[in-house]
Amino acid sequence: MPTKGAVFVSVRDEDKARMLEAIRTLVAIGFKVRATGGTARYLVENGVPAERINKVSEGRPHVVDAIKNGSIQLVFNTTAGAQALSDSRSLRRAALLHKAPYYTTLAGALAAAEGIKAYVGGDLEVRALQDYFAPDAA
Repeated sequence: MPTKGAVFVSVRDEDKARMLEAIRTLVAIGFKVRATGGTARYLVENGVPAERINKVSEGRPHVVDAIKNGSIQLVFNTTAGAQALSDSRSLRRAALLHKAPYYTTLAGALAAAEGIKAYVGGDLEVRALQDYFAPDAA
């Protein structure tokens, strides 16, 4: 998982409010935010600094270029419908090829942000699964 750099955010309208917590967590530990037009506007309106970046369909330079040149280290992308899923194919491919973790659900994005925060803050500890379910576990 990246511990610094930039996160790319492009989410469905119905996911924007619930994604704020994850993005604010990353900004608080030093991540820059790059987002597509509507998402960037929403984030800025809600006090989160975000730089707009083109979708692939909007022309170059676009998000896939940014992933390829190493200026995006993490991707949060939720889609709705077959066309949106098809449009994000090159984004998913670039993220995979350039080892940028890619999250497509709100739960995954929140967990990733909290995990990065814990790791950066030194609060991350590893325990066996059995330790969580032992009779005396609290």
